[in-house]
Amino acid sequence: MIIQRLLLALILISSIAASGLKAQEGYVPTPENLENREWFQDAKFGLFVHWGVYSILGGGGDQGIAEWIMERKNIPIVQYEKLPGFFNPTQFDPAEWVSMVKKAGMKYITITSKHHDGFAMFDSKISDYNIVDATPYGKDVIGMLKEECDRQGIRLFFYHSQLDWHHPAYVPQGRTGTAIPGRSTKGDWNSYIDYLNTQLTELLTQYGEIGGIWFDGMWDKPEADWRLAETYSMIHTLQPGALIGSNHHKKPFPGEDFMMFERDLPGENTMGFNKAGISDEVPLEMCETMNGSWGFNIVDTDYKSVKQLIRTMVRAAGYGANFLLNTGPMPNGRIQPENVDTLMAVGKWMDRYGETLYRTRKGPVKPQEWGAMTTRDNKVFVHVLDYRGRAITIEGVDPGAVRSATYFDSGTRADVKRTSEGITLTIPKRRLKPIDTIVVLTLK
Repeated sequence: MIIQRLLLALILISSIAASGLKAQEGYVPTPENLENREWFQDAKFGLFVHWGVYSILGGGGDQGIAEWIMERKNIPIVQYEKLPGFFNPTQFDPAEWVSMVKKAGMKYITITSKHHDGFAMFDSKISDYNIVDATPYGKDVIGMLKEECDRQGIRLFFYHSQLDWHHPAYVPQGRTGTAIPGRSTKGDWNSYIDYLNTQLTELLTQYGEIGGIWFDGMWDKPEADWRLAETYSMIHTLQPGALIGSNHHKKPFPGEDFMMFERDLPGENTMGFNKAGISDEVPLEMCETMNGSWGFNIVDTDYKSVKQLIRTMVRAAGYGANFLLNTGPMPNGRIQPENVDTLMAVGKWMDRYGETLYRTRKGPVKPQEWGAMTTRDNKVFVHVLDYRGRAITIEGVDPGAVRSATYFDSGTRADVKRTSEGITLTIPKRRLKPIDTIVVLTLK
């Protein structure tokens, strides 16, 4: 049955290519897609998973290297191809992973189906460079995880790299990996895109309904003809409800359903490549690491505090964005204990305060130094993250529309005064919370 679906999908790819579409201009999301966009915005919190054969090397002893180790250490292809022979994650327990995600208050998982090293973490029929055919483990971890997500009510998205340092048809080479010994210099770009689309077709036809595809790597060759219209049309045809996003650091292209921000709050650019501004047409998401690495790095112990991560999530929600928090599983298949501890602490906070984030949209005022605001129905949640002993002036809130102001924890009245420009909020020291002091404005 899988082979039959794959053959049908390949026919679909050919027909889309023959249509000569220049872009998915005029793209109209299906009702299923629009419904999933709403679900996505309601979800607010997900787990990012960077896992592959690179985890065996644990960053190679360098704090800033993990899933990029093939490129950073210029490992020859013939040597890197030996890594799958050592990859045997016998302690991988999908039920444990998904249960952890639920306890953390997360609603979805985005996992690497293929990273820049070209190794597929799923059962690919077009290439044997995958976890089923090339490792002693021999099992489809993506399939196992999807079955468990379905059982426990968690949605699964696939991160998929468009960049590929391993495939011989990825020619001409892009900006990265040019010093990796053994890379091909002769190839056919269109045959690589055919390969890319075929593997995507496998992901879209082998695992039932998925949340969407999280693309990365276009920035390696920004001027190349990635045949995006063909790829996006194929995805939307095979799974009309699936959401497409791309980490190309630009405003969404036609056919894309959400916009992501890598290690930056929307509209900020501390990383140097988030210069595109904020789209007001699609849902938003920011992704962040728990330490300084995406994949497993054995020497990277620069872990962010629970307080820092929660506050980043709150600020993201203040912009209307989801928070996708990353972990890099160990090569044995287990999640780092430090990451589990962090997620459980965040989950405990979400148990108490999650209703001020879930199903909310951005506040009437964008996040400020003092904190952020989220809204749902007739309530505005004022998240005070940094109170410095002075009244906070919040412009942009109609003072005449505020019926009451109470502390979320106690329900007691908060000291809110109406002004000609908005409102002012004064918080006594005894009311301050260590992470987030939340005042609920109920509107008329």
